Amino acid sequence: MTNAIPRSPALAHDARFAPETRVWIYPCSRQLTGEEAQFAENQLLAFCKTWTAHNQSLRATAEVFENRLVVLAVDESQAGASGCSIDKSVHFLEQLGQRLGVDFFDRMTFGWADGDGVVFGNQTALAEAVRTGKISPETLMLNTLAKNRLELAEHWLMPFGQSWHQRLA
Repeated sequence: MTNAIPRSPALAHDARFAPETRVWIYPCSRQLTGEEAQFAENQLLAFCKTWTAHNQSLRATAEVFENRLVVLAVDESQAGASGCSIDKSVHFLEQLGQRLGVDFFDRMTFGWADGDGVVFGNQTALAEAVRTGKISPETLMLNTLAKNRLELAEHWLMPFGQSWHQRLA
């Protein structure tokens, strides 16, 4: 079976941000509509413009990817994200999730290449796809645990047989 290769988030290739730029990837509990995704991205970008750590502005950006993932990034070369500033982002995402009726904190939502696109599912769906052969060791999985822009660019897709996902199936 040949899997389509999903593009990586635009941030992965944004040379305006250092390779070490820290990233957080939050899966949505459901597919956002185009209008919801645009609203969420606009709200996230507005938040990034005002995001601070210890009264220092953070060089940050955000992206809604495939209407299913929020990618939040901070280039810590000029100011680092602190515990308090990370808490601010978490509270912001909780509020945004309430407005949209989605949960951005379900870490058991996974994505994999299948046919012409990306399929998202929970741990049960992942295990079933493995059991039925829809996911093979070569199936490309989205690495939602990437820690920085470089890892997002170089290891966004990982074959299931080499990824952290295999221990969950």
